[in-house]
Amino acid sequence: MSFRSPVFALSTAVVAAASLAWTSLPASAANGGSDDLLELAQTTPPTNPPPSPGGPGGPDHREHRAMNPKAFCLDQIARRAGNRAYIRLRLDLKADQMAAWNAFAKASDDADVKDVARCNALPTELKEKPSYVERLTMEENVMKARIERIDAVKPSLQALYETLSPEQKAVLDSPRPMGRGGMHHRGRR
Repeated sequence: MSFRSPVFALSTAVVAAASLAWTSLPASAANGGSDDLLELAQTTPPTNPPPSPGGPGGPDHREHRAMNPKAFCLDQIARRAGNRAYIRLRLDLKADQMAAWNAFAKASDDADVKDVARCNALPTELKEKPSYVERLTMEENVMKARIERIDAVKPSLQALYETLSPEQKAVLDSPRPMGRGGMHHRGRR
């Protein structure tokens, strides 16, 4: 065995370690942090703080969360209105499609007025956890309101859909994240 092999192996290992350290640097260190590779290689990545007992995933998370049915309900209406504005911009509607859009928007706005009245009748705070029967009744009322909304909006939406090009239909047909508690979060409750 020659003297060159261990030296070559050692220098290769040092170069490999230095390049690995360089490629795994935090962005802040590479963009103006220390120029000392040894110091950079020895830095530890930041860790997330442990979850608080009442925080998400904590054992008593649901008990500490204030329940405000009225605010939750009104927030859903605001999200739908924002979603309509987003869709309108994404569809890039032509002049001949605007009448169908306006009919859909009016039907949606009229349904929003009814939903706001329903939301305003809800309590702002639940002092006690509702019983199973009370929760079932609340869910039933929400479903009935949803069906009423669909019945009011669907005809104008169908008429709008028929005016759209295949590209516009693809925009409307593509699923969108629904935010916290929506379709993508159902399994994590």
